Amino acid sequence: MAAEQQVRLGADGAGARAASAISAAFQRGRPALIVYLMAGYPDPPTSLTSLVAAAEGGADLIELGVPYGDPVADGPVIADAARVACAREGGFGLTETIDLAAKLRSALGAGAPPIVLMTYLNPLMRLGLAAAAERMRGAGIAGVIVPDMPVEAARPWLAASHGLDTVFLAAPTSTPERLQALAKASSGFVYCVSTLGVTGERDRLADGVRELVARLRAVTDLPVAVGFGISTPSQAAEVADLADGVIVGSAVVRRQADPEAVHAFVTALAEAVHGSGSALPSAPQAP
Repeated sequence: MAAEQQVRLGADGAGARAASAISAAFQRGRPALIVYLMAGYPDPPTSLTSLVAAAEGGADLIELGVPYGDPVADGPVIADAARVACAREGGFGLTETIDLAAKLRSALGAGAPPIVLMTYLNPLMRLGLAAAAERMRGAGIAGVIVPDMPVEAARPWLAASHGLDTVFLAAPTSTPERLQALAKASSGFVYCVSTLGVTGERDRLADGVRELVARLRAVTDLPVAVGFGISTPSQAAEVADLADGVIVGSAVVRRQADPEAVHAFVTALAEAVHGSGSALPSAPQAP
């Protein structure tokens, strides 16, 4: 990993922020692999088994999706998985996802990677911001990503969520002022959205990713992780050459019903992102 890609700690307090559990996943002298899975899909036991498989396959950080009926930032693979989880008898939502995170940490013990919940604002508000934050802390969750919570509306959550990192998303269309605001509000890392639209697998990386990463590096000392559209180990390796972290979601969720397939795919991603070996591994095919 090039020197300029290392997490840079400034004298303005960013060093203290970067000491969080999330940021620790980036401080290993290599890019971090962040793997997204949908909680409760295709059923709670298989969901847990696939989470363990992803961790054992080499994920440095787990992004755990909270099933929600109106996932505006998600493409068809993740949205369909959320619908399946929500439709289960008794439902599967934020509370159940927090419980699942606690089970994952218990199953993996000290070797558990940090867990970040990807949720929408409505489930947080239904449970209550303070109650949600308290439950997350009790489960050992490290932070949250809330794609429909703009910086301007985040003050109540930030006030309630001490001890948890909050990751904001930067888009290709973000203005310089916007990047500064979300970078200042973020902790843990900044999520760089590689392309406009929803999550999903794509044949190639979007143009402009390198430029957006550079723009973010100019305004923050936090790690910059790139997601949306990364589908293969070769694409993941390409992103690892320019960012501090690589986020892979839909391609993992598509395999989530088969924990062995999850393990094989995440292992291939980890080898590509972490740079072990001169040749990029081939991506195992989903069933």
